[in-house]
Amino acid sequence: MSPAAEALATDAVVAAGAVVWKLVDGKVRVLLVHRTQHKDVTIPKGKVDPGETLPETAVREIEEETGFAVDLGAPLGTVEYALPGGRPKIVHYWSAEVDPGAAERHTYEANGEILALEWVPLSKAAKRLTYEHDADVLDRFAAQVEAGHARTFALVVLRHGKAMPPEQWDGPDHTRPLLHRGIEQSMSVAPGIAAYGPEKLVSSTAARCLSTIAPTASVTGLDIKVSTTLSQDAYESDGAAVRAAVAKRLAKRQSVVMCSHGPVIPQIIEAAASLGGVESVSRDLRRSAGLGTGDYSVLHFALESERPWLVAVETHEAAF
Repeated sequence: MSPAAEALATDAVVAAGAVVWKLVDGKVRVLLVHRTQHKDVTIPKGKVDPGETLPETAVREIEEETGFAVDLGAPLGTVEYALPGGRPKIVHYWSAEVDPGAAERHTYEANGEILALEWVPLSKAAKRLTYEHDADVLDRFAAQVEAGHARTFALVVLRHGKAMPPEQWDGPDHTRPLLHRGIEQSMSVAPGIAAYGPEKLVSSTAARCLSTIAPTASVTGLDIKVSTTLSQDAYESDGAAVRAAVAKRLAKRQSVVMCSHGPVIPQIIEAAASLGGVESVSRDLRRSAGLGTGDYSVLHFALESERPWLVAVETHEAAF
């Protein structure tokens, strides 16, 4: 569900943020913000702006509140609470690691929104927070740390945007272009995909896929690698070629975006889940295999485990 749809369905204020953390002498420290007007201590977050997706909001708000430009790690779920006056608020959280050296060099000046930043040992951070729901988020992050899943890399699976229907196109299927809605979808999801810090972009050879991933390439500054294996024309029911392509990407342990088609995406997800040690298919995995046009799923794998271990799955829709 998009942030706009979520707000409409629940009459809620929708926001996003992250547990920003660093590792110092083997110990995890998390970043807390002292807010000026609210006179409280909390986890950095902020409301979704019109046209934004949730990951985009999280990264933007972190930078605005703390000055840190972060890449998102695994999701930490949501918290819900009532604002003064009774209106519900839903906040989506991720983890986000920063380099300890960069953190040490970082300077921050108090402003009308944030009075101060404070790095606190994870074991002591909950006691510093004003709100119990924030402590719940830290508990989830602590569980990630305890399991060895705090550091992750991402496989982002993107389905091409809305394209010209086959019956309305005279040329070969792989040349079908995006419709205007598909172009809007592609532009909408690009900043959200970029929020996960991809290091490689891989796309089907089809024009509709290349056009869909192009805005992400523009935002990230990355080149697009073309893969025949991800194309619908090369689809084979056994999925062996797709599995090999996914295995190659996971072995590199780098965050990657793979843009493909409706029939191919379930094979990508199945391969990623199998290679990631999944034994039973969850609702989140099923949803990630059935992406709508312009939607994307993010599969998070533990970076420091002996094998790439799938630790979380999330799916996002375009804002249009």
